Amino acid sequence: MNPARFEWQTRCEFNAYCKRTLRNELIDASRERKRRHRREVTFSDLTPHEEKQLYTVDKYFVNEDKEEAFCVGDLKITAKLLAEALHSLPEDKRQAVLLYYFFNMTDVEIAEAMKIPRSTVQYRRTSSFDC
Repeated sequence: MNPARFEWQTRCEFNAYCKRTLRNELIDASRERKRRHRREVTFSDLTPHEEKQLYTVDKYFVNEDKEEAFCVGDLKITAKLLAEALHSLPEDKRQAVLLYYFFNMTDVEIAEAMKIPRSTVQYRRTSSFDC
């Protein structure tokens, strides 16, 4: 067999393979485009009910001006009022109150963390109500 003829035949086979591959890819892309076209809907074609299913509304801060509060006795306690009361405490008492009520630590755990006696923690916590 002639080497030039063999090389020519190999080129022709490779050329045919490339053309067949490109043709098949074109057919696949065309099918995919038609399939998407059948399934896609423009926003203007959606019903109001379908539109509402496409998004959600975050309602966490809808009424930011309206401050959440709870009543204890005749007092209306708000977050701002509670924060002001905590800021008015001395640092050592504030730390004991925050760790006890907001971090659910016991007096023993607070004493170990602050490296002070347990009775001091209890005193700071209970005396902070007198301020």
